[in-house]
Amino acid sequence: MRLKTAFALALFASAAPALAIDSVMVSRIDADKVKVTWTDADPVDIIVTDTPIAAGAAVPAVKANRKGEAIVALPASKRQFLVLRDGGDASLTLTAERELPLARGSNFRDLGGYKAAGGKTVRWGKIFRSGALPLLTDEDYTLLGGLAIGTIVDLRSIEEREVAATQLDDRTGALFISNDYSLKPLMANMGSMKGEYVYTGMEKLLAPQYRSLFKRLLADDGAVMYHCSAGQDRTGIASALILSALGVDRETILADYHLSTQLRRPQNEMPPLDPADYPTNPIVQYYAAAAKKPGGVKAEPLYSASGKSHLAQFFEVIDRDYGGVEGYLATIGITQVDIARLRALYLE
Repeated sequence: MRLKTAFALALFASAAPALAIDSVMVSRIDADKVKVTWTDADPVDIIVTDTPIAAGAAVPAVKANRKGEAIVALPASKRQFLVLRDGGDASLTLTAERELPLARGSNFRDLGGYKAAGGKTVRWGKIFRSGALPLLTDEDYTLLGGLAIGTIVDLRSIEEREVAATQLDDRTGALFISNDYSLKPLMANMGSMKGEYVYTGMEKLLAPQYRSLFKRLLADDGAVMYHCSAGQDRTGIASALILSALGVDRETILADYHLSTQLRRPQNEMPPLDPADYPTNPIVQYYAAAAKKPGGVKAEPLYSASGKSHLAQFFEVIDRDYGGVEGYLATIGITQVDIARLRALYLE
């Protein structure tokens, strides 16, 4: 009897399906190639594709790789995607670089690839976040011109747009949306919090901007890109609201938020200016003061004075005051029906 039981267990174990491809990451090595890493017990093929569709019919660039890592030719001048094909069950995993390799950009990245509601994944190539874009090169514009961006939502204030205009809409024909407000009350509000819960009230101050962003996502008119100056605070909150609506877990959302410290390029967020020419412009004075610090303008870790994530503290406020993200979204006119539509549009 004991022998039969052992045999049955061995038979069951051999019949159990192998784990699917997991923990996929793409990191750029240079202008011509990327490194792809993953976890899987089976050999993996890697296919390069121009479209964010997990099709496995093309000739693989990498065949039957069992090492869990590979170098793949992928020029930085063109947005392309990778399909990993499992040699065991033939399942397909679509992936891409999260950060777009811009020469003079800052924090420009794709929200795709995150696990979301119902076991689905956020679609690649549909939602982009960024810092300011005043210094993009012609090559950068060419790369971004291939993203099929239908809408650019500028979350910045009048003062910021005055000195660091976004021109991507002029280059691509995308619809440009902004809502006028002064940066001064927002900066004063953040400064009054003494390093704790610094985003408190931002959901009210930026309600028109976040409403516009969600309305454009619901319009399904090409990819949507949104940005502020650093691409971390106002943009970080916007990303947290979008990913929450799509059912991404908070641990993942917080990890995405904190990528800004590593991916910001502050030197690309503001054109060279003489602060004396803009004595009342708070953003010019902010960057000028930061430039005088040792090491110049740099990305600071997004943690409170007590060491807590600014975004985690923001979630605390949203949960307390609105009963969660969906409760907040309802106050700016985004309904449960809208959330269901967002998931239908942006998850696969």
